Amino acid sequence: MHELGISRNIVAIVGEAAKGRRVRRVTLEIGTLSGIMPDAILFCFDAVAQGTSLAGATLEIREIKGRARCLTCQAEFEIASFLTACECGSRRLAHIAGEELNVKSMELDEVA
Repeated sequence: MHELGISRNIVAIVGEAAKGRRVRRVTLEIGTLSGIMPDAILFCFDAVAQGTSLAGATLEIREIKGRARCLTCQAEFEIASFLTACECGSRRLAHIAGEELNVKSMELDEVA
């Protein structure tokens, strides 16, 4: 389960950016083509955050749908997998969305 390692990295990145302040909420963007299972990230996040400034923080995940542009006809459209073909029949696609894994935002306590 690579989501455990990803969750550890998210906690480390956010914890470092928080500079010791308690983190209340973290918002992630995860692309549907990224191969990352959002439910597994949610499960792992709570366990990995224990004992850190992220303990008890809410994790919000926004899924980004896959999008591609056909290199033959230039049409842009939503894709569910890398095997999707354009309506024109071409499989020459430029993937423009759906592979993301971004820490979009975090909500912190005020400095005491």
